[in-house]
Amino acid sequence: MIKKVVVILITIFSCSSFAQQGTASPYSFYGIGSLKFKGTVENRMMGGISVYMDSIHLNLRNPASYAGKNIEAAPYDGESRPVKFAVAGTFNTLNLKTNNSKESTSTAVFDYIALSFPAGKLGFGFGLLPFTSVGYKLQDTDDDGNLLNRYQGEGGLNKAYFGVGYQLSPKFRIGADVNYNFGRIENSALAFVYNEDGELVQFQTSENNRSDLSGLNINFGAIYKTKISDKLDFSATATFAPESNLSSENQRSISTVAVNGNGDEFVQDTIEVELDNGSQNLRETDLSLPYRLSFGAGIGEAQKWFIGAEYEAQNTSVYANPLITDSGTEFENASRISIGGFYLPDYNSFSKYLNRVVYRAGFNFGNSGLVVNNESINEFGMSFGLGLPVGANLGGVFSELNVGFEYGQRGTTDSNLVKENFFNLNLSLSLSDRWFRKRKYN
Repeated sequence: MIKKVVVILITIFSCSSFAQQGTASPYSFYGIGSLKFKGTVENRMMGGISVYMDSIHLNLRNPASYAGKNIEAAPYDGESRPVKFAVAGTFNTLNLKTNNSKESTSTAVFDYIALSFPAGKLGFGFGLLPFTSVGYKLQDTDDDGNLLNRYQGEGGLNKAYFGVGYQLSPKFRIGADVNYNFGRIENSALAFVYNEDGELVQFQTSENNRSDLSGLNINFGAIYKTKISDKLDFSATATFAPESNLSSENQRSISTVAVNGNGDEFVQDTIEVELDNGSQNLRETDLSLPYRLSFGAGIGEAQKWFIGAEYEAQNTSVYANPLITDSGTEFENASRISIGGFYLPDYNSFSKYLNRVVYRAGFNFGNSGLVVNNESINEFGMSFGLGLPVGANLGGVFSELNVGFEYGQRGTTDSNLVKENFFNLNLSLSLSDRWFRKRKYN
């Protein structure tokens, strides 16, 4: 198992090295960046639902999934539950469109690394994942095509978590994650000034901001699962992460910048700004992380098929960043609806490999909570993917390579905004092993 983990880690970190940022979306300019983690690859390929639970795959959005035996325990002969490991990465292609121009870009990012293990009725999980990402280069021009401002940003927020789940009964489980959020966001705004002849003056001015973020939050989860007939299972889930704060330690500087004819920037001098002065102390500020509430339900036949739906809400209207103000931006409450499922032709088929492949599909739509120039930034996505068994399912060991595809749209070209069309190629490896299995002898 360790050899497999090392190989997949080398592969994913090699892919990540080709990109400097986890996103190239202009909408990562706002707030603390674009949301990167939307569930495991298996979840995302089913439209983003986190309703389904089984003995093999991790569910990183609901900590109750760490605990208890699943109804479909056949792969492990009803014995000890497996230790589960997952690692993933994404290659993203983004096409940007305005009323006047089109651009395209691509990034490769690490998604998550996580492990869960059982302990009687308890289960534990921990891992690391990029939570939000900032990566943009924007500029605006006047009616004559002259540059007025240039904006650049990079960084994002990461999440390290530790969770525990407990099985209250064969049908009901609860759990909680403690998340440590940390990261850094840097951005700059360069203003272009022209003389009376319409030529750039010799030096321009750039404002540079840096925020080092950190804070804790908790995510609670619950799962109810029961049989409603000999073959059919019913699942219902709920999660709730209360509103919390991020502490931000801020720095600001003003630079004198020379810009050549190609638009290249050369910093001439930089002065640090004292943020402790004034009526508002901006050296240390607090940002609110909105609460997140989700609930869903689904029905299916164990190791055969499943279909479910999930609703998610966030009070993103509470978000504000006193360090950076933008009169054209507001935040409203966000929501999302996801629908999806999977089909597995024959789990026990050994003569036909394709019968053991898991086929997943789904879609989602919602409001991001961001309002720019009085336009709500909405998002729609559809996805499908394959769960490819790797190696033999022997001795309680099961490995699966997950390949997923996502296509979606975000934003609008109305009110001089940007419409994004994105395509994601998602790869993950799910490993499971029984580390605590009792040996049997004849």
